[in-house]
Amino acid sequence: MNRTNGLTLYYLQVTWKVTFKFYPYTLDHTPKHITAEEKLLPGNEANLSPTVPFIPRLFRRFTNLTSLDFSHFYGDLDDLLIQISSLKLNHLTSLNLSNQSTIPAIGLQAFSFSSSYSSTITTLTCSNTIPDLKLIADCFPFLEQLDLSNPSNFQVVEEEEELLSVVAALFKLLRKVNLSRHYYVNDEFIFQLFTNCKFLKEAILIDCYCITNHCIASALRLRPDLNSLSHSPSLMSKAQPTFVTSHFIDSLTSLKALTCLDLSCWHISDHFLSSIAMQSLPLTSLGLGYCTETDFLTDHHVAELSLFLPHLVSINLSYCTNLSYSAFFALVRNCPSLSEVNLRFACIGNKVMASTHNSDSLVAYPQFKSLGLSNNFRLQDENLILYASIFPSLQFLNLNRCSRITDQSVAQILKRCRKIRHLNLTNCKSFKSLQINFEVPNLEVLDLTHTRVDDDTLYVISKTCRGLLKLSLQLCTNVTEKGVMHVVKNCTKLREINLDDCSGVHANVVASMVFLSPSLRKIAAPPDFPTTDRNRTLFLRHGCLLEL
Repeated sequence: MNRTNGLTLYYLQVTWKVTFKFYPYTLDHTPKHITAEEKLLPGNEANLSPTVPFIPRLFRRFTNLTSLDFSHFYGDLDDLLIQISSLKLNHLTSLNLSNQSTIPAIGLQAFSFSSSYSSTITTLTCSNTIPDLKLIADCFPFLEQLDLSNPSNFQVVEEEEELLSVVAALFKLLRKVNLSRHYYVNDEFIFQLFTNCKFLKEAILIDCYCITNHCIASALRLRPDLNSLSHSPSLMSKAQPTFVTSHFIDSLTSLKALTCLDLSCWHISDHFLSSIAMQSLPLTSLGLGYCTETDFLTDHHVAELSLFLPHLVSINLSYCTNLSYSAFFALVRNCPSLSEVNLRFACIGNKVMASTHNSDSLVAYPQFKSLGLSNNFRLQDENLILYASIFPSLQFLNLNRCSRITDQSVAQILKRCRKIRHLNLTNCKSFKSLQINFEVPNLEVLDLTHTRVDDDTLYVISKTCRGLLKLSLQLCTNVTEKGVMHVVKNCTKLREINLDDCSGVHANVVASMVFLSPSLRKIAAPPDFPTTDRNRTLFLRHGCLLEL
């Protein structure tokens, strides 16, 4: 199996079945069901569902696992890690402990000290939890990738502050680190980290507003082989804007292997963009979102910059409000590898696109796959229909709050972009129905939150989008249980459905959905559904997590 794939285990108490799920992209493919008596295939990665009891017993059948993901496990993680510590998972290299209220200190100590895992674990993810840097460094001294982003209620007391530089010195083998929103991280910590981590290739420091420009510039000089940097000041710190200095530009352009750069929220300059262009950095990903104070970042500047980015694959220009469709088309034309653009809160669609209706603009760009246009309030059907014509391989499209988009352009997107997998129409108030008579076989995620769709629309979706895995109908007040059951009955792969605030949907539809569709794994219940432990337990026994 490809190493980018994942493996999900679900243990169903009644049927004693194990379900394998493979993730070649971002979503599940068709599950393969096998009973406990059948030979289980070796997998690469296990994502543990909260419905899985007796997990250690199952692990004995998966000796080739390389990754364990506990990010959605809500039981006693200390106890579970202690049990796993007695097993021999010799290929295990990655551990995910995200979304825990506290870090399982006792379990981690047992996990690392009672086995060889302390030397084999090279990737650790502890996002959205309270980290313990000293504990992590002691338990896993050979970490190469460490993600501690978005700590929950993490405070550094005075007596711990002097430990920061000591801890930074312990992670000597790190190649990738994510410390986003660790507000305590200061210049001394970063300098020690860059000094001691001689193999560091990627640093993600989003919303770390205690780090100064001078520190970053000096630290970059220590790691000339760095290939990825994401450093954005907090959106809340506009009173102290981060300007690009000559020192920073010189340090950044000295990174000749730099392929990914995200400087969202910085006050960038024309000199900065010119330096990036003239140094011919091999950038494949560029983030300049939220540069709202940069008045010079216009269509003309972006068009000129695009001529010097031949390797660019992804660019984020969200909240760059001076940009229009002209900048967008310049990027697509001049960057032959470009496949992803995010232009949230730009000015796409604010002019009639007469100038784009020529033979050059209508050339297809089959490499282009992902387009984010949320909050482009002037975006119209004619814009979207044009995009459908020139982006036949489009897989992801976000139209959240594009209030002028109607059924006409959505139908054209589905008809012409046959590879579309993820479509977000949240808050598209002009979208009411879907009148199509063709299959949309690859659509897996459809977000219709707060739209005016009704049962007739759901009936069409159930007949044409049978491969749906996830459907959101939150705040869709015109739908009823009749339309919902059409989808559940015909979309036999459906795993998640959101009925939150669907006032027209009766609460009793939940039980009918669970018993009718064995594929369902998560339901956000409609209003007035009885929130009892008995109901949650009942549905968990059928492998479905109830979100109330």
